Amino acid sequence: MALSRTRAVRPAARQPRNAAADRAPTLQAAKAAQTRARLIDATVRCLVKYGYANTTTPKVAEEAGLSRGAMMHHFENGTALIKAAIAELHEKRLRAFRRAADRPEHEVTDLVETYWRQLQKPAFIAFHELAVAARTDADLASILSPLQEEFRAKFNAQAEQLFPEWLGSPNFALAMTLSQTILEGMAISLQTGGMEPAQVEPMLRHLEAQIRSLAPAA
Repeated sequence: MALSRTRAVRPAARQPRNAAADRAPTLQAAKAAQTRARLIDATVRCLVKYGYANTTTPKVAEEAGLSRGAMMHHFENGTALIKAAIAELHEKRLRAFRRAADRPEHEVTDLVETYWRQLQKPAFIAFHELAVAARTDADLASILSPLQEEFRAKFNAQAEQLFPEWLGSPNFALAMTLSQTILEGMAISLQTGGMEPAQVEPMLRHLEAQIRSLAPAA
């Protein structure tokens, strides 16, 4: 029996790529990301304007200039939207911390002033609104609590990376906690009328002195 010979198959000619088709998924993804960011920003504005209890998905959609159906295309429900908003609020705080600390020399005044300015923005007001509401709202607490733990882990890891001169110092955690607690407490007191604006500068300077007293010897 004669051996059969397999016929070589010529590879199919490569079809010219359609540049417009290649760009379409990228443009679509970018547009989706922009819409998600728009909805998250609208959520933050609604939290500041109306408080957590009165922030609803229809109000967020209206604030973003979108239909409720378009919003649900990106976030299936209000829980998903709040979760994304909290994650973005945490990221804003981490970015502010990086900007304050990512310098060749760490001047305490610069660090304190930068974080203080961040706390005057709507993002912190929105976060505080969520934190207070979570005290009596079990569903919100179940969303906020794990994100808070994740934020603390990222914050501590970032602090260790950005402040190598403090590594090994037993006062490092104390200095970070003192700074965050005092500055955020001041911001809340200022919002609620529990603190006179004239006391801000003396308090900031006092905090800086406390941080310097905890710093490791050069």
